[in-house]
Amino acid sequence: MQANKKQLEILLIEYFRTCFSDFPKGMLVPSESPDFIVHFKNHHRLGIELTRLNPANAESISVLQSEQQKSEDNVVSISKTVFESQSAAKLFVKFLFSKKYTIEKQREMALAVRLSSVIRQKVNKMNCNSFFTIHLSRPELPVEIDKVLIINHPGMSMSVWERSNNLGVSVDVVDDIRSSIVKKDEKLRIYQKQRLNYYWLLIFTDRLRGTRSFNLAEKVQNHHFDSRFQHVFLFDLIKSSVFQLV
Repeated sequence: MQANKKQLEILLIEYFRTCFSDFPKGMLVPSESPDFIVHFKNHHRLGIELTRLNPANAESISVLQSEQQKSEDNVVSISKTVFESQSAAKLFVKFLFSKKYTIEKQREMALAVRLSSVIRQKVNKMNCNSFFTIHLSRPELPVEIDKVLIINHPGMSMSVWERSNNLGVSVDVVDDIRSSIVKKDEKLRIYQKQRLNYYWLLIFTDRLRGTRSFNLAEKVQNHHFDSRFQHVFLFDLIKSSVFQLV
């Protein structure tokens, strides 16, 4: 399980590096506490710690919403099974389902098969021995799906297919971000045993969403956050958006 976690971290940091144009040039090496170390030619070293944004303030959902999420999870699971019966590619895939449409039980199979077909056609055009990302949206997708994020890393030996925001949608994203920073700040003393020159914190989330989501990205970006890390970033995976918080 620990090896799988590190594979996923390597995939995510590579994705971040492609999305963040100011990522420093140097040799990126997997580590522990912090998760990665960037070695520079001047012998300085940068430590980068990754953490997923935990929606501690997740909204409560109704029985109907819970049933809908089960249908969405079924679609994801079936899509993965169908895809892997026809392809050896090990992918990281996130599905952002539409809030406007519900999925009927009898439609789960047909929807899953169509999704796996669309993904397979796109992936077959790529070189799976290299890192790549694919972003799918309508009209390529059925109306029940807003977006699909596909990431391939040649070092992946397992697949991760998930419904986006499967940990919940927050009613207070700013507070959740602040809590994530505080928890990692408390562990910074452990990271400093590496005696690195700089420390960054990368908080990633599937899709920056909240129950009151108007101008949410702007609200987060304009909020003042404090941290003992030199820089803190929020990384929206679905939109490939990077917000520098500190």
